[in-house]
Amino acid sequence: MEGLAAMILAVIFDLDGTIVDFNIDYKSVRAEVIQLLTKQGFPSSIFSLNESIFSMLKKAETYIKDYSGGEHDMARVKEAVLSVANRHELEAAHTTSLMPGTPEALTTLKRMNLKTAIFTVNGEKSTSYILNRFRLKRFFDAIITREFVSAVKPDPAHLEAALKALNVEPEEAVVVGDSKWDMMCARKLNVVAVGVATGISFPKELMRAGATYLISSLTDMPTLIQQLNSQVKAA
Repeated sequence: MEGLAAMILAVIFDLDGTIVDFNIDYKSVRAEVIQLLTKQGFPSSIFSLNESIFSMLKKAETYIKDYSGGEHDMARVKEAVLSVANRHELEAAHTTSLMPGTPEALTTLKRMNLKTAIFTVNGEKSTSYILNRFRLKRFFDAIITREFVSAVKPDPAHLEAALKALNVEPEEAVVVGDSKWDMMCARKLNVVAVGVATGISFPKELMRAGATYLISSLTDMPTLIQQLNSQVKAA
């Protein structure tokens, strides 16, 4: 990469669509959350099936500040919404499958003495279940689920938490993910962004969102890291 200033010391992965194929019906989750919020007195018209539950929570918080007059306890609202998400995620975790080449790629990266982390909007319970089920936990130095951050991606706070946990600078890390949110996070912090075309976003979307590189499989990652670090050494 032209202008790469430092050796890559760490790789930070998304989980769903990148490491595993997570078969969760997000529309069903969102529909149930909207129903829950409506029952709690929020107008259904302010929410959409096309937005994430985190966007819904932000709207609920704004509504409480502007109109509620203290009728709602935001902490309880958030707990109820995330409880719905946790239930759906755990159900999906039982039927998820590994992306092809994942164990081999992670094994090679660890042999290269690279630090590795996961940053995911999924909850700790389903993430832990998946990593234990496929015996992947040993590969990661840090696992940053939604419980450990003040705001999830594309908010840079999520990626900042991963960088801090690994004790690396932004220019020393690479983010690997299948969604535009992963790419946007990386771009905001000037982290090298690698889009993997195995999940929800098309290659063009990944590039528009800030991907510096595109790969078709995680098996391409060790070679890419070697190339990046060779360019730094040669500079």
